[in-house]
Amino acid sequence: MDAGLFTANNIWMMLSTALVFFMHLGFSFLEIGLTRQKNTINILFKNIFIITAGLLLYFIAGFNLMYPGEFNGFLGFSGFGLSLPDGGLTAAYADGGYTYWTDFLFQGMFAATAATIVSGAVAERIKLGSFMIFTIIYVGLIYPIVGSWQWGGGFLSTLGGDDAGFYDFAGSTLVHSVGGWAALVAVYLLGARIGKFGKDGTIKAIPGHNIPLATAGVLILWLGWFGFNGGSVLSADPGTTSLVLVTTSLAAAAGGFGAFILSTILYKNFDLTMFLNGILGGLVGITAGADLMSPMESIVIGLIAGAIIVLAVSFIDRLRLDDPVGAIAVHLGTGIFGTLAVGMFGDLAGWDQFLYQLEGVVAVGIFCVATSFIILYILKKTMGLRVSKEEELEGLDLHEHGMNAYSDFRLNQH
Repeated sequence: MDAGLFTANNIWMMLSTALVFFMHLGFSFLEIGLTRQKNTINILFKNIFIITAGLLLYFIAGFNLMYPGEFNGFLGFSGFGLSLPDGGLTAAYADGGYTYWTDFLFQGMFAATAATIVSGAVAERIKLGSFMIFTIIYVGLIYPIVGSWQWGGGFLSTLGGDDAGFYDFAGSTLVHSVGGWAALVAVYLLGARIGKFGKDGTIKAIPGHNIPLATAGVLILWLGWFGFNGGSVLSADPGTTSLVLVTTSLAAAAGGFGAFILSTILYKNFDLTMFLNGILGGLVGITAGADLMSPMESIVIGLIAGAIIVLAVSFIDRLRLDDPVGAIAVHLGTGIFGTLAVGMFGDLAGWDQFLYQLEGVVAVGIFCVATSFIILYILKKTMGLRVSKEEELEGLDLHEHGMNAYSDFRLNQH
């Protein structure tokens, strides 16, 4: 490969890595903005733990679980740590022509995202120690195993034989639904926050303490998605990269618009939080097929994803599942839709492709529900999952961390 092209590819991948890293700030802002002031430190601590532990775990074992080389298609492991392969700093390493080290960092940023999704759903009532143990197991083992099934050359990548088989460009299923399934299980086992649901069946909104910060978080996530999807081209190819950035942005805009319109029709008010989650729904929805869709198809996918957000948030509430930030609706609901959309729109659309996509969704769903339930149920029966009533009412910042996020201000704690 030409040295200039190799360098350009590697620079784009490093820039994309930085953008995906920046997304963790977006997740942090979104989660603290949509929850109460008294739990701000706790949420920030969890997010910092996720990215630091996630990178270390991905170095120790995750990368070689996800990319084990030749294996049985279900589980493989090529050893602990990282060792530079022959030609690892040359274009011979990857078809896209970037270095082994850049690949590790880019993929490592994805790994931590799965646990970040769970963090928002379980906010304000999970024990920090239990959450950290869950993160170590889920990010260290479960996420890379699922990733190996497709991106590591496992059984999902060979569905359909000579056909395209299961397709997930940047992780609607392999990243977002992996986190979404675990979030669903965790919310079920934890139970709702005190005061969320009345005994008479009423649903009480528990407002976040800083909606401007949540808005900043969504805009940061949108920016970071340029690296999340754009970097998944795995090269600086001008045509494909440009198309992916266009489809990503259009789906985000349409997702926000779809959620805004439907929520306004249903609830007769202009709900900013629905608007924000609609943007995220559009982003998750386009992620599986961002390189396959035309601009118009990406708008359609975004509009549908935005509508799914509104309906899913309401449905989850009716199930009496408490998700403070809408993570299940965003990452699981539109993650499933976005994956199936590859068989409905774009270059691979067709009934056979839809069935491959459905098989992938089901396989990942069964594995993630089973493993996350086992991990969380064991933690619930041993360490416990939920903080005490007193700790929840007074706030996790005080009880888990002994500090306040805004020590110089007197804001409403509840």
